[in-house]
Amino acid sequence: MRLSFSGTAAALLLAGATSLAGTANAATSPAANEHPSARRAFQLPPSADLSYTIKATQRGLPISGDAVVHWHGGDGKYSIATESRAAIFGKILEQRSEGAVDDFGLAPVSFYEKRFRKDPSTTSFKRDSKTLVFSEGDESYPLKGGEQDRSSTPWQLLSIARATPEKFKPGSEWAFFVAGRRDAETWTFKVLKHETVHTGQGDVDAVHLVKAPPPDAQGQQVDLWLAPSLDWYPVRIRFADADGDFVDQVLEKVTKK
Repeated sequence: MRLSFSGTAAALLLAGATSLAGTANAATSPAANEHPSARRAFQLPPSADLSYTIKATQRGLPISGDAVVHWHGGDGKYSIATESRAAIFGKILEQRSEGAVDDFGLAPVSFYEKRFRKDPSTTSFKRDSKTLVFSEGDESYPLKGGEQDRSSTPWQLLSIARATPEKFKPGSEWAFFVAGRRDAETWTFKVLKHETVHTGQGDVDAVHLVKAPPPDAQGQQVDLWLAPSLDWYPVRIRFADADGDFVDQVLEKVTKK
């Protein structure tokens, strides 16, 4: 039996970073150059290695695996390295986000992604020319400050939550301009409520946020659970497609550096 991981949730993010199966085409989006850019208070979490267990369904078939996220922040720089593996297939996804820390928070310089049976791609945030460009495709966007990539987005969000936890109330919304492999779009996370998440480190209270697809698009929903008692690290991330495919990863262990 052969499973194809390309173009589905199972291929995109079996790692500790948010991702979409596809993003809006910048050339046809009138708001492409009007993306959100906001300075917010932030506080980076301690550097750590986070291990996750993965359960997923693709085309009705169950898939299991694990993911490791290496987060490091300090001295005006940050790095996020993620690696996901699935039973039988081995490594199916590798991502790296690296950059500086500026007045907006995380300021990516490069985002690398290598998917199962796909060529690697690199997204570059050219700070000197203030331009966002991609190795796949000809799209480009201006850099206004605060732009993120798929790996850095949850870490930017949780860094803001660590600095201003009182603002993460049900109904509050947090928008970011997020770059993928070949284009970028606005992601808006909405705070839902507090929920208990069963992790490898016991039950933890977590803030549940959701990024729903646009009303007129067949996008992917991203659910994110951040745990205040664990430095707001992501303790669960779930990606769901309209066709029923999903990827659900839950924290197994945190090792602070």
